[in-house]
Amino acid sequence: MTTSIHVTALDSVVNVNSLFTLAVFIGLAWNPYDPSNTLVEPNSGCAPTSKIAEDLIKFHVYSFSSFLFSSLVALAIKQAIKLSKPHTFNIHVTFRGSEFLEHVDVNKTLLRVGMVVSGAGSVAGCVFLMLALVNVVQIKVGTLACGSGHAFAAVVPLVILVPLALLIYVCVGLYAFTR
Repeated sequence: MTTSIHVTALDSVVNVNSLFTLAVFIGLAWNPYDPSNTLVEPNSGCAPTSKIAEDLIKFHVYSFSSFLFSSLVALAIKQAIKLSKPHTFNIHVTFRGSEFLEHVDVNKTLLRVGMVVSGAGSVAGCVFLMLALVNVVQIKVGTLACGSGHAFAAVVPLVILVPLALLIYVCVGLYAFTR
Protein backbone atom coordinates (compact mmCIF):
# COMPACT_ATOMS: atom_id res chain seq x y z
CA MET A 1 0.00 0.00 0.00
CA THR A 2 1.47 3.34 -1.03
CA THR A 3 1.23 5.71 1.89
CA SER A 4 2.57 8.70 -0.05
CA ILE A 5 -0.68 8.70 -2.05
CA HIS A 6 -2.67 8.71 1.18
CA VAL A 7 -0.63 11.56 2.63
CA THR A 8 -1.20 13.58 -0.54
CA ALA A 9 -4.94 12.85 -0.39
CA LEU A 10 -5.07 13.87 3.26
CA ASP A 11 -3.21 17.10 2.45
CA SER A 12 -5.80 17.84 -0.23
CA VAL A 13 -8.69 17.24 2.20
CA VAL A 14 -7.14 19.63 4.73
CA ASN A 15 -6.48 22.30 2.08
CA VAL A 16 -10.02 22.18 0.67
CA ASN A 17 -11.53 22.17 4.15
CA SER A 18 -9.44 25.25 4.99
CA LEU A 19 -10.94 27.13 2.05
CA PHE A 20 -14.46 26.12 3.03
CA THR A 21 -13.78 27.07 6.65
CA LEU A 22 -12.70 30.52 5.47
CA ALA A 23 -15.97 30.82 3.54
CA VAL A 24 -17.90 29.87 6.67
CA PHE A 25 -16.05 32.49 8.74
CA ILE A 26 -16.85 35.15 6.17
CA GLY A 27 -20.47 34.05 6.27
CA LEU A 28 -20.55 34.23 10.06
CA ALA A 29 -19.11 37.76 9.98
CA TRP A 30 -22.05 38.90 7.88
CA ASN A 31 -24.98 40.33 9.85
CA PRO A 32 -28.23 38.95 8.41
CA TYR A 33 -30.28 41.43 10.45
CA ASP A 34 -28.74 44.46 8.75
CA PRO A 35 -31.54 46.00 6.63
CA SER A 36 -29.05 47.20 4.03
CA ASN A 37 -28.12 43.56 3.27
CA THR A 38 -31.38 42.68 1.56
CA LEU A 39 -33.13 43.56 -1.67
CA VAL A 40 -36.54 42.72 -0.20
CA GLU A 41 -38.84 45.42 1.16
CA PRO A 42 -39.24 44.91 4.93
CA ASN A 43 -43.04 45.10 4.81
CA SER A 44 -43.54 42.80 1.82
CA GLY A 45 -44.74 39.22 2.11
CA CYS A 46 -41.37 37.97 0.86
CA ALA A 47 -39.38 39.41 3.76
CA PRO A 48 -37.35 36.72 5.54
CA THR A 49 -38.35 35.73 9.04
CA SER A 50 -36.04 35.53 12.03
CA LYS A 51 -36.19 31.71 11.69
CA ILE A 52 -34.33 31.96 8.36
CA ALA A 53 -31.61 34.09 9.96
CA GLU A 54 -31.34 31.65 12.87
CA ASP A 55 -31.06 28.72 10.45
CA LEU A 56 -28.35 30.60 8.57
CA ILE A 57 -26.25 30.89 11.72
CA LYS A 58 -26.93 27.26 12.75
CA PHE A 59 -25.95 25.88 9.35
CA HIS A 60 -22.76 27.97 9.33
CA VAL A 61 -21.80 26.60 12.75
CA TYR A 62 -22.63 23.01 11.71
CA SER A 63 -20.61 23.47 8.54
CA PHE A 64 -17.63 24.87 10.43
CA SER A 65 -17.81 21.99 12.92
CA SER A 66 -17.92 19.41 10.15
CA PHE A 67 -14.98 20.89 8.25
CA LEU A 68 -12.95 21.21 11.44
CA PHE A 69 -13.74 17.61 12.40
CA SER A 70 -12.77 16.37 8.94
CA SER A 71 -9.51 18.32 8.95
CA LEU A 72 -8.53 17.15 12.43
CA VAL A 73 -9.19 13.51 11.54
CA ALA A 74 -7.17 13.88 8.31
CA LEU A 75 -4.30 15.54 10.18
CA ALA A 76 -4.34 12.82 12.85
CA ILE A 77 -4.13 10.08 10.20
CA LYS A 78 -1.34 11.93 8.42
CA GLN A 79 0.57 12.29 11.68
CA ALA A 80 0.10 8.60 12.46
CA ILE A 81 1.52 7.71 9.04
CA LYS A 82 4.52 9.99 9.55
CA LEU A 83 5.21 8.55 13.00
CA SER A 84 5.13 4.96 11.74
CA LYS A 85 8.46 3.24 11.48
CA PRO A 86 9.62 2.72 7.89
CA HIS A 87 10.27 -0.87 6.89
CA THR A 88 11.71 -0.39 3.43
CA PHE A 89 12.92 2.24 1.03
CA ASN A 90 11.97 2.01 -2.62
CA ILE A 91 13.18 4.09 -5.52
CA HIS A 92 10.47 5.48 -7.73
CA VAL A 93 11.61 6.90 -11.07
CA THR A 94 9.54 9.62 -12.68
CA PHE A 95 10.10 11.59 -15.85
CA ARG A 96 11.69 14.37 -13.78
CA GLY A 97 14.31 12.10 -12.29
CA SER A 98 14.53 9.90 -9.24
CA GLU A 99 12.89 10.34 -5.91
CA PHE A 100 12.90 8.21 -2.81
CA LEU A 101 9.55 7.08 -1.52
CA GLU A 102 9.30 5.83 2.00
CA HIS A 103 6.82 3.04 2.67
CA VAL A 104 5.59 2.38 6.18
CA ASP A 105 3.47 -0.29 7.78
CA VAL A 106 0.02 1.05 8.53
CA ASN A 107 -3.18 -0.63 9.58
CA LYS A 108 -5.07 -0.66 6.29
CA THR A 109 -8.49 -0.93 7.93
CA LEU A 110 -7.90 1.99 10.30
CA LEU A 111 -6.50 4.09 7.47
CA ARG A 112 -9.56 3.45 5.34
CA VAL A 113 -11.98 4.06 8.20
CA GLY A 114 -10.23 7.31 9.07
CA MET A 115 -10.29 8.50 5.47
CA VAL A 116 -13.99 7.62 5.13
CA VAL A 117 -14.78 9.46 8.37
CA SER A 118 -12.79 12.47 7.19
CA GLY A 119 -14.57 12.39 3.84
CA ALA A 120 -17.95 12.10 5.56
CA GLY A 121 -17.12 15.19 7.62
CA SER A 122 -16.28 17.09 4.44
CA VAL A 123 -19.51 15.96 2.76
CA ALA A 124 -21.55 17.00 5.82
CA GLY A 125 -19.78 20.36 5.87
CA CYS A 126 -20.64 20.92 2.19
CA VAL A 127 -24.29 20.02 2.77
CA PHE A 128 -24.55 22.42 5.71
CA LEU A 129 -22.76 25.16 3.76
CA MET A 130 -25.20 24.66 0.88
CA LEU A 131 -28.14 24.97 3.30
CA ALA A 132 -26.61 28.14 4.73
CA LEU A 133 -26.31 29.57 1.22
CA VAL A 134 -29.97 28.79 0.56
CA ASN A 135 -30.79 30.90 3.62
CA VAL A 136 -28.46 33.68 2.43
CA VAL A 137 -30.38 33.76 -0.85
CA GLN A 138 -33.70 33.94 0.99
CA ILE A 139 -32.46 36.84 3.10
CA LYS A 140 -31.04 38.70 0.12
CA VAL A 141 -33.71 38.28 -2.58
CA GLY A 142 -36.82 36.86 -0.92
CA THR A 143 -38.08 33.65 0.56
CA LEU A 144 -38.74 30.52 -1.43
CA ALA A 145 -42.16 30.25 0.24
CA CYS A 146 -43.37 33.43 -1.45
CA GLY A 147 -42.27 32.15 -4.86
CA SER A 148 -39.49 34.64 -5.52
CA GLY A 149 -38.20 33.96 -9.02
CA HIS A 150 -34.78 35.36 -8.16
CA ALA A 151 -34.52 33.07 -5.15
CA PHE A 152 -35.44 30.01 -7.22
CA ALA A 153 -32.99 31.05 -9.96
CA ALA A 154 -30.19 31.12 -7.38
CA VAL A 155 -31.19 28.09 -5.31
CA VAL A 156 -32.08 25.56 -8.02
CA PRO A 157 -28.57 25.36 -9.55
CA LEU A 158 -27.10 25.26 -6.06
CA VAL A 159 -29.20 22.32 -4.90
CA ILE A 160 -28.56 20.45 -8.16
CA LEU A 161 -24.83 21.04 -8.66
CA VAL A 162 -23.60 20.67 -5.07
CA PRO A 163 -25.27 17.28 -4.43
CA LEU A 164 -24.16 16.10 -7.87
CA ALA A 165 -20.55 17.07 -7.07
CA LEU A 166 -20.80 15.38 -3.68
CA LEU A 167 -22.18 12.22 -5.31
CA ILE A 168 -19.23 12.17 -7.72
CA TYR A 169 -16.83 12.76 -4.80
CA VAL A 170 -18.31 9.88 -2.81
CA CYS A 171 -18.41 7.50 -5.80
CA VAL A 172 -14.81 8.20 -6.79
CA GLY A 173 -13.71 7.81 -3.17
CA LEU A 174 -15.50 4.49 -2.79
CA TYR A 175 -14.14 3.33 -6.15
CA ALA A 176 -10.61 4.16 -4.99
CA PHE A 177 -11.09 2.02 -1.88
CA THR A 178 -12.18 -0.99 -3.89
CA ARG A 179 -9.07 -0.93 -6.12
